[in-house]
Amino acid sequence: MPNATMTIASLPSTGRDSRGGYLWRVLTDYHLHLRTDEVGKAAEAFTQENAERYLAAAEEQGIEELGVSEHIYRFKEALEIWGHPYWHEQAVDDLGAYCDFVRTTPLRLGVEADFIRGAEDRIAELLDGHDFDYVVGSVHYLGEAGAVDDQRYDVWDSFPDADSLWRTYFEWQAELVRSGLFDIVSHPDLIKIWGDDRPAPERDPRFHYEPFVDALAESETAVEVSTAGLRKPVGEIYPARALAEMCREAGAEFALSSDAHTPDQVGFGYEEAMEFLGGLGVERICVFEGRSRRLEPIGRTGVEAPEPADPGTSG
Repeated sequence: MPNATMTIASLPSTGRDSRGGYLWRVLTDYHLHLRTDEVGKAAEAFTQENAERYLAAAEEQGIEELGVSEHIYRFKEALEIWGHPYWHEQAVDDLGAYCDFVRTTPLRLGVEADFIRGAEDRIAELLDGHDFDYVVGSVHYLGEAGAVDDQRYDVWDSFPDADSLWRTYFEWQAELVRSGLFDIVSHPDLIKIWGDDRPAPERDPRFHYEPFVDALAESETAVEVSTAGLRKPVGEIYPARALAEMCREAGAEFALSSDAHTPDQVGFGYEEAMEFLGGLGVERICVFEGRSRRLEPIGRTGVEAPEPADPGTSG
């Protein structure tokens, strides 16, 4: 078996073939986790051997751009942002040590940071202290009201109906985008995670999407197309097609991820994701480095894409 680290590292990082001037198609998987949910496993997760398992899986899937974005609440420093009981349980790792480790690998360095209303300055201070390639923003909790995706702290117990919950959730997503703290908004309609196990809103969901989409129209935040929803009770990609269409109309760009928690989930469902993006007319996805982004043609590594037409030419 070839050395996965060397193979991935040797792939062109700029998306261009210097020999012929072609753009190379690229797939990304920026939202993944080396560490399991079990507390105290950082020493096993943050090793060259474990990183190479993910890199080998990416190579098999034709994914050139691979990055890790561990949950910020895994790190002791996160308790400076928020003191939720679950965070206190989880926050045992060192953020600096995590960043130092990732920089010894070919992986892009990211972090998945929860948006917490009222904690924007504290989030900014923590993020600014590290040289991330990108920051993934998430809404898992609506503050003390509870968690969207964790039944131990179920947010549904705090709202009288689905419409009020959906409205509040997308208001939080809009605030996340307007904060300017994040490069990518992850699983943007995570509120649907439970599928038919929870009531659907009576109003057209597009009504609830509007504040979020309006914020995106004024922002450079990329929208994550995440195949993680295919593994959840809802059984579909995040975001829903109607939401993705609204994001597209608002001028948003897209990032692509699997939210993998194990190597076998890297690139999970990407054929469906590429078909989804193609149906939206999306031909390029976001690639990140040093908190800067560029757009590259979407596709598996090694497939050439024609140079974009000169804007000054017709045809």
